[in-house]
Amino acid sequence: MSQGQWYPPEWPDRIRALAAGELTAVTPRRAATVMLLRDPGPQAPTSGPVVHMLRRRTSMAFAGGAYAYPGGGVDPRDDDRLIGWAGPPLEHWADRLGVATVTEAQAVVCAAVRETFEEAGVLLAGPTATTVVGDTTGDDWEADREALVARDLSFAEFLDRRGLVLRSDLLGAWARWITPEFEPRRYDTWFFVAALPEGQRTRDVSTEADRTVWIAPAEAARRYDAGELLMMPPTVTTLRALAPYGTAAEALEAADVQDMAPVLAQARLEGDELVLTWPGHDEFTKHVPTVGGGRGGGQA
Repeated sequence: MSQGQWYPPEWPDRIRALAAGELTAVTPRRAATVMLLRDPGPQAPTSGPVVHMLRRRTSMAFAGGAYAYPGGGVDPRDDDRLIGWAGPPLEHWADRLGVATVTEAQAVVCAAVRETFEEAGVLLAGPTATTVVGDTTGDDWEADREALVARDLSFAEFLDRRGLVLRSDLLGAWARWITPEFEPRRYDTWFFVAALPEGQRTRDVSTEADRTVWIAPAEAARRYDAGELLMMPPTVTTLRALAPYGTAAEALEAADVQDMAPVLAQARLEGDELVLTWPGHDEFTKHVPTVGGGRGGGQA
């Protein structure tokens, strides 16, 4: 059994309450996260792409101390304002993401691009449908990034001000995970994959993270298995799925065939145990005692 899974100590009690009908599930908030990839140089110790990851501050209420990708919640202002758009039409994205309307699709894709800029300083947008901005490290870019973080500026306003179009063709939808019903903070999260644009570089600018790293997906998964890196199930699963690809471009191309069916944890009673499972992901199954010593630890 792997030793690096994020497993909050309050889960057993909340699972029991849900099973007993004493807990009302919170409606999940829409969110997006991006697995940003780049191919290493010729002298790198790994031959495949590396992924950009953040370690969430231990003080964070949700997944504190866990390694994750840049990401965050959807801004409702991105639902209903037309923006400059390049790549597959919104109808395609609505179908791929499994949402009912094109406005929902736009908001989710906008969240993916905006959060990557907010948390990594990387912007998947350009002045035309075939170009991408270069260096985004200047003071004026930083002022806009901070305004986006503070929600003083919407992403649509930011694109308009800069005369930019969102490059949705630089993103691939990879997976969708929904936070378990017994969690007090729930997210319906779409996972995307993207390649680091030429001329741009990541920056350690996230206020929610205390460390960033570029790491090969297989190495990150190995360190999770060894108990060295703390992660949540969707992070581990997507890392394992990325590991076989030899380049960032190959991974991006493979996004079109990934299963986007939502993954939602389920809890059931079996004798004196509560069994927690993620359908299709047996490695994360948990058996929680319902009597005596039922408090879970901080790791799996």
